Amino acid sequence: MDRQQSRSDRLIHQFDTVLRTLMPHAASPQRTSPAEGVAEGTFDDQERRHAAGLMRINHTGEVCVQALYQGQGVTAKLPHVRHQMEQSALEEIDHLAWCDERLEQLQSRTSCLNPLFYAASFGIGAATGAVSDRISLGLVAATEEQVGKHLDSHQQSLPRGDNRSRAILRQMAVDEAHHAQLALEAGGVRFPAPVKWGIRLASKVMTKSAYHL
Repeated sequence: MDRQQSRSDRLIHQFDTVLRTLMPHAASPQRTSPAEGVAEGTFDDQERRHAAGLMRINHTGEVCVQALYQGQGVTAKLPHVRHQMEQSALEEIDHLAWCDERLEQLQSRTSCLNPLFYAASFGIGAATGAVSDRISLGLVAATEEQVGKHLDSHQQSLPRGDNRSRAILRQMAVDEAHHAQLALEAGGVRFPAPVKWGIRLASKVMTKSAYHL
């Protein structure tokens, strides 16, 4: 039998996850990047900068989702909900690592605003988890739905020659849709339109700032 984790164990694990989320090149993916073996196309410096801006947005989006899962995992009441948060967060680590690697290939960097977005998302996740597991799971579903829309839009906006970034975003979109479905099947509530509008508004703030910073 596995030893039950103490509070200290959980705190150490939480701190390790925070570091892997926020430190550049610290995330270790469990799966090979979808860009592996994909031939790089040709694009000019302006297109490269645009691709880097989009991938920086996607990396920051994954930081936010990772923080959301971690915050919810701290306050989730039902063990199976906590386990699902942890499992989904592990898959999000893959996304972080893939985006980070792609940014380096594009001669760019992750957003300097990531710690701020992480703190805000962690707080939101912890708060919703404290209120209700159903609301917490509903927030996951709504957030993943919004992330999926960004991923679809960015696939269209990427330079034609950026085959590697497009391969990464395609797999990320599949994973995010799966996470959203799991959250709803676990009992998450479907948020009404006004709440989803608020999530879209917050997302716009993140995308506009992360693209440049």
